[in-house]
Amino acid sequence: MGTALSRPSTSDSSPSGLVFFRSAICAIAFATRRSSEKGCVQRIIPATRSVGLRCTMSEVLNNSDPVGDFMQQRLTWAQAACARAMRPLIRLALWVGLKHPQLEELLRELLIAEAQRLWRAKGVAEPNISQLAVTTGLNRKQVTARVRGSGPDPLLHTEMSAAAKTFTRWLQLAQEQPALRRLPVASQADALSFEEVARQASRGDVHHRSVLDELVRLGMCDEDRGWVELQADSFVPSADLQNTLAFLGDNLRDHAAAAVSNTAAAAAPFLERAVFADGLSADDCAAVHQLARERWNDLHREFVHTLTDAVERSRGSGSKRMRLGMYVYFEDQEGTGE
Repeated sequence: MGTALSRPSTSDSSPSGLVFFRSAICAIAFATRRSSEKGCVQRIIPATRSVGLRCTMSEVLNNSDPVGDFMQQRLTWAQAACARAMRPLIRLALWVGLKHPQLEELLRELLIAEAQRLWRAKGVAEPNISQLAVTTGLNRKQVTARVRGSGPDPLLHTEMSAAAKTFTRWLQLAQEQPALRRLPVASQADALSFEEVARQASRGDVHHRSVLDELVRLGMCDEDRGWVELQADSFVPSADLQNTLAFLGDNLRDHAAAAVSNTAAAAAPFLERAVFADGLSADDCAAVHQLARERWNDLHREFVHTLTDAVERSRGSGSKRMRLGMYVYFEDQEGTGE
């Protein structure tokens, strides 16, 4: 969706009804059209699963194929959408030095992994080589070479980060009581300590000393003579490329997953909206960016409080995970590369 006359516009991947329709007369005509010369059915096109098509009687009489045309259009549209979404990732790949062979290998592995997921969702516990080859378009040899799975993920999954969980819990407490920005490392009588915060956040899975060392390394806090003090207001480990890439991957994955789920109507629509405008000055963009940061700080506190209460009620035994956030991006209008 583009902008008009430099006025702000909004986008929403949540489905809000059918944009196109198919004429019932058209569907029936294609399904039952008979050759007057041979007296037999010349073409039968199922009327089911044809939502999204638009055809006219002239197309019927001219022997055109709106079903095939629409399927090709769907592929073209999806390819263009993937190109837009992937362009920043290609920029990242070139920045770090990834080359075509590595990206091609990655794409093949992802195709096979997602194809396996699709077949398992249909009740096929172990999809065979032929099924995966047909679904992905790879040949059997390529599938066989990769179906055994890839190696371990070299990036930490951010939802499992004891350092991030501890920092978030500590920040929440400090926002409620500013004096708690500075804590003793070890337990002292009835006073809250970093050790206790880390134990609560990680559920005792990671020793507090390891968590503290990581937070100090990332510049999130300082340690001095048995005390620690917060030095950041958000967990943004910009000094650590591995952690930064882990957050990039997880955040973009879940944002894209919400949009794809909405587009495919795979589940109840997720919230996935944006406001966009053009014709702005650099100062305008900076002001809106600052406004978004301020709003996010308030939302962040509310979300952390609500989610913390939910985890404590369920004692962490729930089967679902959740990620929600906010983003801002601006650039020169010719910067999209499209």
